Amino acid sequence: MKLTFSIEYRTSWGEEVRVIGSIPETPLQTTDGTHWSTTIELAMPMEKEIEYAYAIYANGILVRKEWDSTPRHLRLIGNEKRTYRINDSWKDVPKQRAFYSSAFTKCLFAGAQKEPIYKAYRKSIFIKANCPSLGNGYALAICGNQKCLGDWNLKKAVAMNGNRFPEWEIELDASKITYPLEYKFVTYCLDKKTGVEWEINPNRYLAEPSLSANETLVLSDRYAYFNLPDWKGVGVAIPIFSLKSTHSFGIGDFGDLKRMIDWAVLTHQKVVQILPINDTTMTHSWTDSYPYNSTSIYALHPIYMDISKMNKLIDKERMREFSMRQKTLNSYSALNYEEVEKCKWEYFHLIYAQEGEDTLHSKDFQSFFKLNEEWLQPYAVFCYLRELYHTANFRDWTKYAVYHQEEIERLCSPDKPDYKGIAFYFYLQYQLHLQLLEATAYARQNGIVLKGDIPIGINRDSVEAWVEPQYFKFDKQAGAPPDDFSVNGQNWGFPTYNWDVMEKDAYQWWMKRFRKMGEYFDAYRIDHILGFFRIWEIPTHAVHGLLGQFVPSLPMDVEEIAAFGLDFNKELFTTPYITEEFLQETFGPHCDEVKTTFVCNASIQGLYEMRPEFDTQRKVEAYFYGRNSADSDWIREGLYTLISDVLFLYDSKEFDKFHPRIAARNTAIYKSLSNENKKAFDELYEQYYYHRHNDFWYRQAMKKLPQLTSSTQMLVCGEDLGMIPECVAWVMKELQIVSLDIQRMPKSPSQEFGLPNEYPYLSVNTLSTHDMSTLRGWWQEDYQQTQRYFNDILGHYGTAPTIASAKLCEEIVRQQLYGNSMLCILSLQDWISIDEEYRNPDVDVERINIPSHPRHYWRYRMHLSIEELMKAESLNKKIQELVELTGRVL
Repeated sequence: MKLTFSIEYRTSWGEEVRVIGSIPETPLQTTDGTHWSTTIELAMPMEKEIEYAYAIYANGILVRKEWDSTPRHLRLIGNEKRTYRINDSWKDVPKQRAFYSSAFTKCLFAGAQKEPIYKAYRKSIFIKANCPSLGNGYALAICGNQKCLGDWNLKKAVAMNGNRFPEWEIELDASKITYPLEYKFVTYCLDKKTGVEWEINPNRYLAEPSLSANETLVLSDRYAYFNLPDWKGVGVAIPIFSLKSTHSFGIGDFGDLKRMIDWAVLTHQKVVQILPINDTTMTHSWTDSYPYNSTSIYALHPIYMDISKMNKLIDKERMREFSMRQKTLNSYSALNYEEVEKCKWEYFHLIYAQEGEDTLHSKDFQSFFKLNEEWLQPYAVFCYLRELYHTANFRDWTKYAVYHQEEIERLCSPDKPDYKGIAFYFYLQYQLHLQLLEATAYARQNGIVLKGDIPIGINRDSVEAWVEPQYFKFDKQAGAPPDDFSVNGQNWGFPTYNWDVMEKDAYQWWMKRFRKMGEYFDAYRIDHILGFFRIWEIPTHAVHGLLGQFVPSLPMDVEEIAAFGLDFNKELFTTPYITEEFLQETFGPHCDEVKTTFVCNASIQGLYEMRPEFDTQRKVEAYFYGRNSADSDWIREGLYTLISDVLFLYDSKEFDKFHPRIAARNTAIYKSLSNENKKAFDELYEQYYYHRHNDFWYRQAMKKLPQLTSSTQMLVCGEDLGMIPECVAWVMKELQIVSLDIQRMPKSPSQEFGLPNEYPYLSVNTLSTHDMSTLRGWWQEDYQQTQRYFNDILGHYGTAPTIASAKLCEEIVRQQLYGNSMLCILSLQDWISIDEEYRNPDVDVERINIPSHPRHYWRYRMHLSIEELMKAESLNKKIQELVELTGRVL
C-alpha cells in the first residue's frame, strides 16, 4: 500500500519536516522550503489504523512538533495496490483548545458514536474536520453542490461520523462527484435528522483531483466554526475528606465521590472539584490532614479507601467490631483524623493478611505493577522504612538514608524478609487505583468532569526528596508574599525547585506527574501557577515570608538603586533597624526584658542590634519552643518583626546585588527616611515589583508551561491569585489556560470587587476557596466592606444586613452564575447557603483552612450526609432552577 504525505510548512534554513508515529519515521522532500511531501510503502493487512504526526528536525535533532493532544489517525482499507494521497496542514494549538480537552471529549460532549463503516470506493475522497464545540445530540454534517451532499438543501445535509470526536469524517464516492466540488460544514440535529446552521466560512472548493483507480484522497485539518452560544457550566468544590454518607468511615472516600457525582447530576451540575488526594502520611497524627503536604506526588492516600468496597474479614467478630467503630466515627460532626486513620490502617493490615498474597499474584495486579513500578517501588520502600525507623525524615535512617536504586530493588525481591511488609503498600495502592478509576468511569458515564488539584510544592521529607534530590533546593523554602489574608506572607516550608536541572531533561518530572493525574481526572487545577513564572523563595533561617525574594529575578546593583535618587546606605538598609521607640512600640511592658535578653547596642549610634544567638527567626523560634503563654507569643512575634525590619535584602546568588524587601513601606526603617528618599524608594519599588520582570518572567513560564499543559488531554486551570505580574495574563491567554476569578479578590487594582460579567470566558468563577472563609463567613468579617458590596455590587439601598440570609446568598450566587466565565464552581457550603432549611447553623465550622495558621487542622465535614442532600428537595430545586435560568445547562 502506497501513502503520499503532503504538508505546507515554511521551515528555517537547515530544517526538515518528518512524518513520525506508528509508521516508519520518514523525512519529507521540498523544492521551495514550503511544500513538503514523501511517499512510503507499507506491507499491511486488509485493514489497519495508523497514528502519525509531523515534526521539525535540524541537524538530526527534534526541534519542534505540531500540537498533538488529539493525534492524527487514519484507517487504511483495501489491498496492497491501494494508494492514499494525504493532504495535511500543520496543527498549531487550536483556537478552542479547551473543547479539545478530555473534559469535553470524554465527559461533557461525549455522545455515543457508532464505529464508522469504511467503503473504500474505487475512487474515494475522505474529508476530515475538527469541530469540538458541538454538544450531545448534535453532529457535524456536510452539505454541497452534489446530489449526494443534499444539493445545498440544509435539510438533506449528510451527517459525518464522530467516532474520533472532536474530529469528524466522511468518505465520498469520488466517481459520483461532478467537479468542481463545493461544500460547507453544518451543524446537524441527530434527533430531527436535519442540518441546522451553516459554518462561518466561504464555500469550500475542490477542483478535480485526477484520482486513479484504487486511490483515496484524504483532506484533513479542516476546522469548522459556528455562531454557537458560549457553553457554560456549573460545578461543586468539596474535598474528599469532607464528604459524608451513611457508608463513610468517619471521612469521605472514593465511594462517596461516586455519590457526590449523583448529586451533581441531580442538580444539573457538570463538574466535581476536589483537593489533592495524594498520600500525606508522615506521622500518623492530625498534622497529616494537610492535603498539600504529600508523601508522594503519585501515591493515593489510603485514608480515602472505601472499606465497604473491600472484601469482608472472615473473622466475623472483628468485622462486627469494625462496623460499630464505623458508626461511631461517622457520627462525629468534624473529622477525627487520628481515630479514623488508626481504624482504617488496622483493617488494611487484617485484610492484607487475609487476601494480599492472592491479589499480588493476580494478572491484573501484575499489569498495574508493571505500569507503575518506577514510582510504586520506591514509594512502598519509603513507607516501609518510615514505619521501621518511626520517622519520615530519611536523613535520620541508619540505613538507606541515601537512595540507591539497586539496593531498593534488592529489598523488594520476593525472597527477601522485608518483601511482605513492602508489598503491603503495593496492595493498598492497587486497591486505591481501582476505586478511583471506578469513580472516574462513573463520572464520565454521567457526563461529569472530575477536576483534580496539583500542588505546587513537595514535602522535604517525601519520596521525591529521597529519590530525586537533584531537582530541589533544600536550603530554601517556598511560600508567598504578603496579601490581604496573610500580612507576613506565607512560608510553606517546601523546598524550591532546581529549574535549571529540570530543564535539562525537558521537565520530565512534571510531565510524568501530569500524566499520572490524567489517568483519573479530565480537568485539573495547577496550584499557584505563578510558581512556574517565579517562586517566592525564603531562606531557611526565616519563619515568616517577609524575608523572601522572587526566584528567578533581576536584582539591582548599587548604581541602579542610586539612579532612582535613593541615598543608599548598605549597612543601615540591610540590617534590622531597631530603635528605642520601635522597641517600646512593639513590646510595651516587655521592653526591658527584650533589651536585656535579645538585643544589644549596635555600632550605629542610637540603634540596637540582635544578639548573635537570636539574630534569625529560626533561632528565636527554637528559644520559644514549648513556651505557650500569651506573653511568650507576644515577645516571639515581636522579635520576628524586628528581624525582618530591613529595606533591602541581599540577592541569594550575587551578594553585591539587592532586592527591595516586600511590603517595606510598613517597616520602621522606611518610616525613618526623608520625604525625598521615600519618594525615590517608592518609584524603585513600583518599578521592581510591577514592571521590571514582565518580559523575563514571561520567558521563564514559556519554557515550561507549553509542553507541560500539552502533556495530557485534561482541561488546564491555573490558580492565578496573589501578587500577579502582568505577564501572567499574557501566558494564560496565549496557552488558553483557564484562569480563576474570585469576586472579593479582583485582579484589577482599581476594583474592590470583581464584576462577573467582565470575567474572561476562559475562567472559573467562584465565591470562596478552601483557603478562605465561606460566603456567609466573609459577610460577617468586615461590615463596612459588606455594606459597600450590598450597595455597589448588589445595587440595594439602605443598610446591609449583618447576616447573609438564604435569600441574599441566593442573589449573590445568581449573579455569579450570570457571569461570563465558562465555569462557575462553588463550594458545597456556598451552594447550601441559599436554603435556610439545609444550611449549617454554625457558620464558623464551615471554613476549611486558615493559611496564616501554619498548623491548622483540616477537619471540615458536611453537616448533611449525601443521602440527606439527595433528598433536600427545596435546595435541589433551587439549584436546578438557577442553573436553567442562567443558561448554564444544555
